[in-house]
Amino acid sequence: MRIINVKEITDAVKDMCIEATHFLSSDMKESLSKAKEKEESPLGKQILEQLQENLDIAEKEMIPICQDTGMAVIFINVGQEVHFEDGNLEDAINEGVRRGYIDGYLRKSVVDDPIIRNNTKDNTPAVIYYNIVEGDKVDITFAPKGFGSENMSKIHMLKPADGINGVKEAIINTVKDAGPNACPPMVVGVCVGGTFDKCAVLSKKALTREVGVHSQISWVKDLEIEMLDKINALGIGPGGLGGTQTALAVNIETYPTHIAGMPVAVNICCHVNRHAHRVI
Repeated sequence: MRIINVKEITDAVKDMCIEATHFLSSDMKESLSKAKEKEESPLGKQILEQLQENLDIAEKEMIPICQDTGMAVIFINVGQEVHFEDGNLEDAINEGVRRGYIDGYLRKSVVDDPIIRNNTKDNTPAVIYYNIVEGDKVDITFAPKGFGSENMSKIHMLKPADGINGVKEAIINTVKDAGPNACPPMVVGVCVGGTFDKCAVLSKKALTREVGVHSQISWVKDLEIEMLDKINALGIGPGGLGGTQTALAVNIETYPTHIAGMPVAVNICCHVNRHAHRVI
């Protein structure tokens, strides 16, 4: 049994809030740089250069990459040999978000009720997904999600008879409908399988996979490559102003499902695809 004081969780979450909203992860930096080299449209290349300039300014001046600093999404894997002390884990996570968004001078975008819409003024509560795993470590991924891209995401409840072509159509149509509203070049997270809710969660988690790392399942890897090519052939381009680099990656996860269904969730993220990671 390993004892972890929840203060360590709070401190880690606070640091990740500030890190992810100010500094682009290395995989995203590299993918944007490659996109600029590949872009065939002069205007698209210019947009990518402006995005790079924005990232450089954000890093040097400690200014958020984007004015929408997102709703805090946390994926946390807790080792079953861990015991937390001095407080409640969920309270500790939310306290980290609260401190991160206040101390980091980040925009507070969360409202306490979807209809009444009073701002909570500290960007809490976070959306938290727990997973109990073997071992004595706590693995935390923080992924703030802006709603320009979140609003363009969809879940499709397909029939098994729709097959792989139905999956492809669902992905392409979702990206087409998103157009410029998701701040391309985008990262497209997809899940095929599970239930209505499980599929949606895994499509969001897919966004945190390193860009350029493909699924180990052969047909899924092939589908990721095919969908990226077809999305980039749509001509939406950087900023939605035309070009060959509409998406930087398509990350697809799968999960067992019921004989009568085939859910497909498509969670789109903008060009920054912010995420930070810690292991305690």
